[in-house]
Amino acid sequence: MAVPALYDATVTHVRKQAMDRRFGHDIYLWLVDIDALPRLPAWLRPFARFEARDHLGDPARTIRQNLDAWLASHGIDLDGGQVLMLANARLLGYVFNPITVYWCHRPDGTLACVVAEVHNTYGERHCYLLHTDDAGRAETDKDFYVSPFLSVEGQYRMLLRLPGERLAISVTLRQEGATALTASVAGARRPATPAALVRMLVRRPLMTYRTSALIRRHGIALWLRRLPVISRPTHAPQEGVQ
Repeated sequence: MAVPALYDATVTHVRKQAMDRRFGHDIYLWLVDIDALPRLPAWLRPFARFEARDHLGDPARTIRQNLDAWLASHGIDLDGGQVLMLANARLLGYVFNPITVYWCHRPDGTLACVVAEVHNTYGERHCYLLHTDDAGRAETDKDFYVSPFLSVEGQYRMLLRLPGERLAISVTLRQEGATALTASVAGARRPATPAALVRMLVRRPLMTYRTSALIRRHGIALWLRRLPVISRPTHAPQEGVQ
């Protein structure tokens, strides 16, 4: 698969617990090989940076080194196999990644596992180690506080197929036998050329800032509708440096 690539996409959240609410907005995402991150012209670099401090592990090491160390703690050695990462890039000094997905391959190209790295708006993160089926589906218990209106319990059902010409991933939270929330991202692949990136920057200005602001605005709307707020538990980082 040719990388890096851009995906012109729409993210949609559908809430079913306590009240029905739906919202969506347009975004773009990068698919990159973490061993060969994009090399952009100097004037474009402030608009698309990939830095270890924005992901799990020690910011003094590379994204690859940190991911390999985390996988090793779970008994997985990729032996240098390719890792493709779907994420937002740091833009003008800021990035927010509600979810970063890593497709982790063995040297022969087969998929060893998928890692879903979830971030909340409190500066915390948590990684889920997933073994997807042939359709890209996996289930895992929820272990991390994301929304102040949803408890840390239940089970995620994830659809995390490796993107091709189309991107289609989703995360559904099930609580007490019912769907509480579904978040999905769907979009189309674009070449990751400087010209294509400029078009994205014009069409989706300050996208990472806007995504963070919209999430907070959505939370305020739920709070104004008197949805109960659930206290945030103490979060224990999975790695030595958070």
